[in-house]
Amino acid sequence: MVGFTTTIPLEVLIAAERRPVDLNNIFITDPDPQGLIEDAEVAGFPRNICGWIKGLYGVVRRHDIKEIVAVTEGDCSNTKALMEVLTLQGVTTVPFAYPFDRSAETLTHEIDKLARHFGVTLHQCEAARVRLERVRGKVHEIDRLNWQEDRVSGSESHTFQVCTSDMNGDVDAFEAEVDTFLAEAGRRQPLRQSLRLAYIGVPPIFADLYETLEGMGARVVFNETQRQFSMPYPVDSLVEQYRRYTYPYDIFTRLADIETEIARRRVDGVIHYVQAFCFRQIEDLIVRQRLKTPILTLEGDRPGLLDARTRIRLEGFIEMLKARKP
Repeated sequence: MVGFTTTIPLEVLIAAERRPVDLNNIFITDPDPQGLIEDAEVAGFPRNICGWIKGLYGVVRRHDIKEIVAVTEGDCSNTKALMEVLTLQGVTTVPFAYPFDRSAETLTHEIDKLARHFGVTLHQCEAARVRLERVRGKVHEIDRLNWQEDRVSGSESHTFQVCTSDMNGDVDAFEAEVDTFLAEAGRRQPLRQSLRLAYIGVPPIFADLYETLEGMGARVVFNETQRQFSMPYPVDSLVEQYRRYTYPYDIFTRLADIETEIARRRVDGVIHYVQAFCFRQIEDLIVRQRLKTPILTLEGDRPGLLDARTRIRLEGFIEMLKARKP
């Protein structure tokens, strides 16, 4: 079992026949995610540090994970300190960095370094990419059924796309689950929510956001970061795949994708989720200046249900959008 702190070139672990574990997915689906955060705080993590970082620490310790890949460039700026703490506690930590300038040469070096650590070649990783491409294509079909045929909810699309980061640790079992879901979803009648929303930013720490929105008559038809986890662009090489993956790079690369999808999916409004104590909160300034579609910025801190204040803000935003819609 190899844990990782955010999406990495999954093909390396598949080629090495190691079980991949996205620590974020284990944290947020744990029956007691708040307890994992408290484990980190008892160990000495400050209260004013991102809940996700503390949750990842709690997952590693509680599940006794011996080795992790830590993304030190292109994701949370606190990951380096997390890596150092875990190293001190005997966990093998392997750094991986996305180059800020999206340099193919630098990214090739990083992937090759990771592959050599796990004892595989880039050729073997390319073969793994072809295998994963088939599964990812099926998840892209779930996304299409969500925004184009209205047969899949925003929550369902979110879940399957998030799971592509590690394929739930078992590629074959995950593909079978996707096949079963597609067969059932294809027989559904179209959903009735009239408002179409985009969700941008990191996946929510709230447990009931999608269901709450659907109860208000709105449905998410674009999950920005989750879709990126599924590697949505047709490419012919591993390096190009992770160069086009927008999440680890600058906000302007992400915005180009967001603007394209907002137009293509006929989005009425945008929810920009920001995590408390995260540097990405600053990017909200740029998002608001750049996007022309109405935006509601939501901040989350700890896992759990939506609080009353956030629900009221969502209700006001949805009512405003309904009033604008012809």
